[in-house]
Order: sequence, then C-alpha cells, then structure tokens
Amino acid sequence: MLVVPLVLISLICGVCGIGDIRLLGRIGTKTFIIYMITTALAIATAIGLGVLFGIGKGMNIETEAAFEAASAPPLLDVFSNIIPSNPISAMANGDMLSIIFFAILIGVSILMVGKPAKGLVQSLELINEVILKMVTIIMNLAPYGVFALLTKAMAELGLDLIWSLLGYVAVLVGSLAFHFFVTMMIVLKVSSGLSIKTFLAKMREVQIFAFSTSSSNATIPITLRTVTKRMGVNNSVASFTVPFGATINMDGTAIMQGTATIFIANIYGIDLGVTEYLTVILMSVLASVGTAGVPGVGLIMLSMVFAQVGLPIEGIGLILGVDRILDMLRTAVNVGGDAADGYCGKIRR
Repeated sequence: MLVVPLVLISLICGVCGIGDIRLLGRIGTKTFIIYMITTALAIATAIGLGVLFGIGKGMNIETEAAFEAASAPPLLDVFSNIIPSNPISAMANGDMLSIIFFAILIGVSILMVGKPAKGLVQSLELINEVILKMVTIIMNLAPYGVFALLTKAMAELGLDLIWSLLGYVAVLVGSLAFHFFVTMMIVLKVSSGLSIKTFLAKMREVQIFAFSTSSSNATIPITLRTVTKRMGVNNSVASFTVPFGATINMDGTAIMQGTATIFIANIYGIDLGVTEYLTVILMSVLASVGTAGVPGVGLIMLSMVFAQVGLPIEGIGLILGVDRILDMLRTAVNVGGDAADGYCGKIRR
C-alpha cells in the first residue's frame, strides 16, 4: 500500500533537499558514485555470506499463494525500461525502477525551476510527513500481526524456525560487522589516509545515537556536528553530503535486503540464479536510494525487492519479529558509512 507513494514522494523531497542544482557537480557526482559502489559492495557481501552459510535451507514452507520465481528479464531490458512511457501506469503496476527515475526527474526539474517552486516543495514535504506517519501507524500495529504469523509458523514448523531465524540474525550481524569494520575501513584508509582508530573514536557518539533511535534522519544533526567540528569537514559541503547520504547511502539497509532475500528464498525452496542475484543487487541499491531514514521503512522497501525476483511478500512476516534490534544495528552502519564515504569523497576543508 505504501511502497509507491513512499518512494515517489521521499525521493522527490530528497532531491529537492539538495537545494542547489549546482551542488550536483563534481563533488556531488563523486560522492554519489562512492555511495553507490559501497552500497553494492555491502549487498554483495550479504548475498555471498547468505549463500555460503545457506541460511533457511531445508525448511521449504508451503504458501497458499502460487508464488514462483519469476524469470528475470535481460539486464539491458531492465535499463532500457527504466524510462516510463506512462508514469501513472508505472505507479499502478508498481514498476519501481520507472517510479524512481520519474521521481528523480521531478526533483531535478523542481530544483531547476528554483524559487517559484518553493510552495510545491513545502507541499511535497508535508505529504512526505503524512506518509511517514502512516508508516508509523502500520509499524505500531505490526507486532500483533507478527505474533500471529510467528505463532502459526511455530505451530507448523516447531523449533526449526527458531534455528533458522538465529542463522539469519547471525549472518546479518556478521555481514554488517564485516562491511563496516573491514570493507569501509579499507576504503577509508586507502582513499583518505585517516586513522581508523581516530575515525571510530570520533564516530562513537553518532553511532550510539543512531543505534538508540534507529533513524538516520534523526541522527543528521549529530553527524553534521561530528564531521564538521571533530573531523574538519567544510560545513557548506557537509550540509549537502550528510543529508544526501542519509537519503541514498543505506549500506546497512541494503545488507538486510540481501540477507533477507537469500533467507526467504531458501525458506520457500525458491532457487535464485545469477541473473536474479544481480537483479537483487541492482534493486537493493535503488531501494536504498528510496528508503527514508526512519525506523521500519526498510522492510517496506524490501517488498519491492521481493516482488522484482518473484518471492512471496508474506515471507517478510517471518523476519519482522527479530527486525527491531537489527534495525538499530543497521542504522549505526548506515550513519557510519555516510561519514566514511563523505571523507573518501575528499570533502575536507
């Protein structure tokens, strides 16, 4: 219900939040490329570890709905079909790649119009707040549905489900830790020369705050203060890259989506091929761009990834019960990645 309006409005607002189309020049482009590369590395790590440990295999839950793994179209067709011939039709059909393209195009066009579009931007931001409030309402009701889903699953599958969930949690936490402490620290050291120990020490307060709130957006003021006052990043540039990163740089969320995809596919006995894995990587990168930095939204975006590769959407209910604490962990990785990638983009004073 909420995926299409959430992606459309939040992406438009995210692009408009840049404030000046000229900031999408050299620094903006370089930062964007770094964000996309590290997000792709994050989900590739998650998929690799998920396949290696075979999380969820052997369960083979039967679903009443006739879900089958959809044969993914050639990658060239995926790119060529990004531009919608009819945006309204794309929204009605849930064609997320086309919706994302259209949303970014609207946002860029609004920025180019400038001051006359200020009222429109304010209206869109208000609509975005309303949609996020709807997300909050649904997530407040979700525990009751999760209780019912897990009770039914436990009655049918017994303790095997708990062991499978423990495997899912272990692989997800391991993927988050590997990406942040290994991949990101190597990228940070090679690209900027900054001491890893110094970076982790200065980011500790930011990550504790992110862990406690599960919100990249709520952490933006703390992140801004840390990177400008404690790391020497130019304030005029940091005020662009930090909110930009909170909007599109969701390494932790991408890792969750990759791990969950492997887990649910194995739970339902659905085989995914190389093409499907590449599609998952592409969709998760794009989904991370469209994911608002508030608690619970990552799971809604996960349904978009599932739909793209033909996985049963109701499978998300199996991981909802353990997602709250994992959401806290991946938010800490998200904001840590924002600061590290920003430093790699040479945005220092």
